[in-house]
Amino acid sequence: MDSHFGLMNVWNQGDFVTRAVALLLIGMSLASWIVILIKALDVIRYKRLAKHSQDFWHSEDFATALNKLGKDDGNPFRALALEGREAAAHHRNTKAHLHDALDVSDWITRALRNGIDEFTARLQTGLAILASVGSTAPFIGLFGTVWGIYHALMSIGSAGQATIDKVAGPIGEALIMTALGLAVAIPAVLGYNALVRGNKFVLTKLNSFAHDLHAYFVTGARVQSGVEATVVPLKKG
Repeated sequence: MDSHFGLMNVWNQGDFVTRAVALLLIGMSLASWIVILIKALDVIRYKRLAKHSQDFWHSEDFATALNKLGKDDGNPFRALALEGREAAAHHRNTKAHLHDALDVSDWITRALRNGIDEFTARLQTGLAILASVGSTAPFIGLFGTVWGIYHALMSIGSAGQATIDKVAGPIGEALIMTALGLAVAIPAVLGYNALVRGNKFVLTKLNSFAHDLHAYFVTGARVQSGVEATVVPLKKG
C-alpha cells in the first residue's frame, strides 16, 4: 500500500491525541479478547461439569457421590454439595448461637443461596469490561475521526487548496478511526451476549442441583419433578 495512505500514514501523520486514541482502542481490543477467551473456556468447563453433576445422584452414599464430582475445588457443584453438608451438620450438631434456632430448611436454603451468589459473582467477573468496551469504543473512535478531520481541514486551509485529491486522503484516513472503534466494539458486544447466555445456562443447572441438594439434606431424598413427584434415596455419608 502507498505510504501516503493507510494505517501507517495515520500513525505517522497523527499527533499525540490520534496516537493515544489508537493505542487506547488497541488496548481495549486486547482486553476484550482476553476476557472473551478466558470466560468462554470457563463456560465450556462449567457446562461439562453440569452434565457430570447428574452422576452425583447415581450413588449409594454421599461420600461416593461427592467423589464422582471430582477433587477440583473450582467445581461449583462440588462446592455447593459441601456447603449443604456443612450447613446440615452445623444445624444438627450445634445449638450455641441464635441463628441455629432457624428451621433446618431455611438454614440450608440460606447456605446454598450464599454459595450460588458467590459463584455468580465469580462467573460474571470481566463482563463489565466487555460492556464498557462495547458501549464506549465507537465513541472513542468517533472522537479520533473528528480530531483527524479537524487537522486535515486545517492543513487544507493552510495550503489554500481543496481539490478532491487533497481532501480524500486525509479525510479517509481520519475515518479509519471510526472503523477501528467499531472493530473493537462489535466483538465485545457479541462476546458479552454469548457469555451471558452461557452463564445463564450454567446458573440454571446449578440452581436445579441446589434444589435437589436442599430436598436431600432436609428430607433425606432427592425430589424429582414429573407427572408424579418421586424421591430418590441417597444414604448420608
